[in-house]
Amino acid sequence: MRNQATDKTQIFESMPVSRALRTMAVPTIISQLINLIYNMVDAFFIGRTGNSYMMAATSLTLTLVMMNTALSNLFGVGGGSLVARLLGAGEEKEARRASAFSVYGGLLIGLIYAALVWIFLDPLLLFFGASEATLDYARVYTLIVTVAGSMPAILSMTLAHLLRNAGYSSQASRGLSLGGVLNIALDPLFMFVLLPRGNEVAGAAIATLLSNLVAVVYLLIAYRGAVRTAPLSLSLKTALETRKRSVREIFAVGVPSVILTGLFDVANISVNRLAAAHSDLVLAGMGIVMKVERIPNAINVGLCQGMLPIVAYNYSSGNHERKEAVIRTARIWGLVIAGISILSFQLLALPLTRFFMSTGSDNAELAVKTIAFAELFLRIRCLASPSQFINYHTSYCMQAMGNGRETMLHSVVRQLVIYIPMMILLDRLFGETGLAAALPVSETLSAVFAFWLLRKILKTHVK
Repeated sequence: MRNQATDKTQIFESMPVSRALRTMAVPTIISQLINLIYNMVDAFFIGRTGNSYMMAATSLTLTLVMMNTALSNLFGVGGGSLVARLLGAGEEKEARRASAFSVYGGLLIGLIYAALVWIFLDPLLLFFGASEATLDYARVYTLIVTVAGSMPAILSMTLAHLLRNAGYSSQASRGLSLGGVLNIALDPLFMFVLLPRGNEVAGAAIATLLSNLVAVVYLLIAYRGAVRTAPLSLSLKTALETRKRSVREIFAVGVPSVILTGLFDVANISVNRLAAAHSDLVLAGMGIVMKVERIPNAINVGLCQGMLPIVAYNYSSGNHERKEAVIRTARIWGLVIAGISILSFQLLALPLTRFFMSTGSDNAELAVKTIAFAELFLRIRCLASPSQFINYHTSYCMQAMGNGRETMLHSVVRQLVIYIPMMILLDRLFGETGLAAALPVSETLSAVFAFWLLRKILKTHVK
């Protein structure tokens, strides 16, 4: 047990930066990609029906599903970042308390969110852009995936964050990946075998729910196993002993992280509403693109999540040289990934978008139009990849160092001050093409602000 704990410390303290970053980030990137694939699998199999209204319905519910990720950040990122900083400061006992507090906080917030969505279901879906043709599909998917599934989804992501920040990146990634792999297998079973035709949306939702349940059980078992060698805990008594200062620090980082992801969802709502105002086909096309473009985003988020514990630990221990080396290395890797993604999307825009929509059904004409919109939108929106990474990278660096106010400032400026006004302006000027172009324009402006903000923070910490 002592040797295992020592190995984890070496990752944070003495392992070469590139190797340490690979050790923490590669498992996280793999789990991000697998979970992305299982989210995309829903769209892929629904696309096999050739039904653009089913595709539009699942696209507009994406915001509610992504809120699971946002809410898991409250105690996952907030608590996980604190656990890493407490480890760097040598306060293992308080790290156990903070971890237990975060587990029960994640459980509670999942239950509250599910109840609120259930109460306000139809008004929410109509607000997000549901039409008479898409409302029933959206309602079924949301009831199963969000109302029934939010608690296990949020708790599993919270547990994964805590494991990763204690040095157990592989265990965290295996748990999340297990859910993704299972969903890939269950989707066609429920959509095309067990349920009658016309219930493909319900089948995809049931597969997702079952996958999340299996993932949370696995992660609970992994977490209990890690308690023996890591400063983690599942004890409610330990959770209640958490210092008030630690609770404040969890919320100081967690709340801005929720707002960051929540504002991303608000921006997606705005995109969906503006796209739906053009037509359900524009909405369906945008929905396809918002899934495809998440491939490089998933890789870069995984990279940043792997970076965060190392930055947090070395920030707390005072090793600023190693902290900044990790930040620089992650930035270079992320920009390379972003450049490759632009080239790939420009070359493969048509086959990638066709992958999600069948043209061999009774709705072939509508499917072809949907694909045309998706191809155009992907070629435009993929240009945002490098600046999107800079924004993610900056946000995770600030969270790692406990800079909650700066994280919140960045997210507010990025989404509310720049992106949403830009999409409204460009949509009015250039229609759906302008709506797609709003992403690369606004992300570039936000990245300039983010880079300036991070440099300012790093200079302050060195002083």
